[in-house]
Amino acid sequence: MRTLAILNLSLLTLLSAPTLAADLENGLTAVRRGDYATAVREWTPLAEEGDAKAQALLGLMYKNGAGVEQDYVVAAEWYRRAAEQGLAIAQFNLGLMYYKGDGVIQDYVQAHMWSNIARSNGSEDVDKLLDTLEDIMPASQISEAQAAARDCVAKDYKGC
Repeated sequence: MRTLAILNLSLLTLLSAPTLAADLENGLTAVRRGDYATAVREWTPLAEEGDAKAQALLGLMYKNGAGVEQDYVVAAEWYRRAAEQGLAIAQFNLGLMYYKGDGVIQDYVQAHMWSNIARSNGSEDVDKLLDTLEDIMPASQISEAQAAARDCVAKDYKGC
């Protein structure tokens, strides 16, 4: 139940933009009905065409196993695609996956880097994760993560 509540809250946050493509809206309508498989079918073509919101939504669906078999590796890949387009929530979620080691090799430097970038792009959820990371990382790793974040931003989020 908690997973579904988080999923719905995350979807609403991500889709709160004033204008939505019809397929994004159709997917959201399907989620409200509890029809996650239809939402995945609506969002997959958009994501494959490069729509960052659809990519982040698919990442969320794969992370939670909603409408698809749970697959952290696939979730991380969809988050990465959206993160590389500058979508803050995807950057935060990718950082969280690096922190936990879900679908990627656990890497606190990468977790901090993506979380730091997400914060600079307006993510309001990232402060707790950054505080946690800074409590467990040595200063040298924090400096490395901050330098990586600057480099990543300079490269327009590609190849980070």
